[in-house]
Amino acid sequence: MAVLGATGSIGTATAEVITHLNQTDTESEWRMWAASGHRNLDGLMQIAAAADPGPQWLVMSDPESAKTFADTRKDLIASNNLTGIRLDYGSDALIEVAQHPEVDVVVAAIVGRAGLESTLAAVEAGKRVALANKETLVVAGPLVRRAMQASGAEILPVDSEHSAIFQCMGPATIAGSDCPAPKPKKLILTASGGPFRTWSKQQMQSATIESALDHPTWDMGPKITIDSATMMNKALEIIEARWLFDLPADAIEVVIHPQSIIHSMVEFDDGSVLAQLSPPDMKLPIQYALTYPRRLPCASPGLDRGRQWDLTLEVADLERFPGLALGFEVAAAGGTAGAVVNAANEEAVGLFLDGQIRFTDIVSGCRDVLANHTHESDPPLARLLELDRWARLETRNRFKL
Repeated sequence: MAVLGATGSIGTATAEVITHLNQTDTESEWRMWAASGHRNLDGLMQIAAAADPGPQWLVMSDPESAKTFADTRKDLIASNNLTGIRLDYGSDALIEVAQHPEVDVVVAAIVGRAGLESTLAAVEAGKRVALANKETLVVAGPLVRRAMQASGAEILPVDSEHSAIFQCMGPATIAGSDCPAPKPKKLILTASGGPFRTWSKQQMQSATIESALDHPTWDMGPKITIDSATMMNKALEIIEARWLFDLPADAIEVVIHPQSIIHSMVEFDDGSVLAQLSPPDMKLPIQYALTYPRRLPCASPGLDRGRQWDLTLEVADLERFPGLALGFEVAAAGGTAGAVVNAANEEAVGLFLDGQIRFTDIVSGCRDVLANHTHESDPPLARLLELDRWARLETRNRFKL
């Protein structure tokens, strides 16, 4: 396995899953053969030292961290007892790792657009991709689907919502199964509602960084946590679902489920609605993406059926959370819309976390940047990357930064 984004929350949970599988899976041997980090060099070293067997290849992707990494590689090898491990840096190394013949499974857990090229490289190489990087499909969904069909790659979702849908649908074409999946009528994504589920629009205008980072049910990195607060995370999941399951935007719904026990649902033509339930713990969807179609004992806690559960479903309020409406619009538009909105959102979230804009400026900024670009229906990768850079600059210019 190559775990790209090993020092983030998904990456560290994946390391726990690998350790667990090595203790419980009698049919396979699991190894983190390669791992990457962005700028958390100490964290990457700790992961390498703790893995048994340890990785053969470590990569740093952040340019500044990579320079330090390059200058101190010999000392790092000696001080961490990592003799024999290849230490590398830069985006080209990530792509090389993702395509390496020794790698069977690529866990795509790099946060944001930065994970696009390496994830696409893994798909082009025909790997099984455990996809936690939703931005890959948001930015380049049609390109990824074409690459998957050409290479025979498997893309298995790690996001809990898309994993739930995949599990409810049964054998599905995204996993390369020969068994046809039943056609769903609706994909119903559940959303916790984040920390501002009951806040008014006026209250959200004065939301602080600390309150936005205080998620009620999930422990995630800062970028994803802010996306959950604006519900742009759910907007990105709408776009991801559109491409992952090859369904139109109007076949996708969002409902609010504060307890985060129902991870998503699928409605079929006969009116049946299937749901996947489990406590909020990412180790379960990670493991299922690795071991599919096998189901093995998991380190995640099971659903305690000896207690009473309150499983609330609420209508999603598109007026208080306009990011949801934006997500449906972008999913329907396709083309360059996803790349532009994703880049604008990443930039705006960064500005909010730096204290330079208000919380409510994030989604309004994304909508303005989208409106200021000329839509293209079938752009090549180079054009998507060009628009990514343009949208980031346009976002800063909107706030005169």
